[in-house]
Amino acid sequence: MADSHFKIVFEGQVREGVEPDTAKANLAGLFKSESAAVQKLFSGQPVALKRGLTYTDAERYLKALNDAGVEARIEPDSDISLSLNEATSQPLQKPAHPEISPYAPPKAQVGGDQPEYAPLKALSIHGRIGRLRYLAWSLVLSAAALALVAVCLLVMNGSLVAGGLLIAVVLVAFAVIGAQIGIQRLHDMGWSGWLLLLTMVPFIGSVFPFLMFLLPGTKGTNSFGPPPPPNSKGVKTLAILWVLLLPLILIGITAGGAGMLRDELELQTDEYEQSLPYDDDEDRDSALNVPVEVNKELKETE
Repeated sequence: MADSHFKIVFEGQVREGVEPDTAKANLAGLFKSESAAVQKLFSGQPVALKRGLTYTDAERYLKALNDAGVEARIEPDSDISLSLNEATSQPLQKPAHPEISPYAPPKAQVGGDQPEYAPLKALSIHGRIGRLRYLAWSLVLSAAALALVAVCLLVMNGSLVAGGLLIAVVLVAFAVIGAQIGIQRLHDMGWSGWLLLLTMVPFIGSVFPFLMFLLPGTKGTNSFGPPPPPNSKGVKTLAILWVLLLPLILIGITAGGAGMLRDELELQTDEYEQSLPYDDDEDRDSALNVPVEVNKELKETE
């Protein structure tokens, strides 16, 4: 009776929506190998990552590789599919001088030696951050931007051009860093970072940030890497502070907008009333209020 064995074949392909660098980092974590060794697996040549597997084990390995962001496939391993009699009658012998192939698969177990948490990098589009850390980093970024804008306004009092250029630089830096941490939040939910462009779409842009605040991230490793580390006390404190300040900011913006709208309506009303012609009653009242000297002159002429 022959036993069927299978192997995992990889040709360097990554899954749709996954950056090659992210996939390589995930594989390095899965195999607990150096990045240079994993780089050789992406040569485009078929490589057997694991051999001699049952179909159940092969499916488990394939799922772990797909979660890491790479495409692989299961193939029958005819070289190892031997009968039980042949396997027992011909014991394996270790070669005296084994050759080390650059395409040899890592010896670590897939899915067992992956890093528990991903490193945190604020100035990067790679990695993942959770909801609380996204709120905390957003608060720090907003506070820093406001402080820098205040400094720019002071500079503007002395030089309008220099102050304006500094404000432009601050706004660009704020947008770039905000986009980077927003992409990492989307990665934590298993979404592509390109979806951040939805914030510029009318109506959707006013709702999408709340989804980023509210929706939880995926558990465990996804296509964008391992999960972020647990939140520290500082992260939790800043997140709570941001949640408390956000309603006050929205109320202030709403009140300011309502006040500007009211002033504009009053101005338009005054201009409209001034443009109206006088009616007959007003003309008669104005005639009664003619000075006495004018009435005397009219009588003398008559």
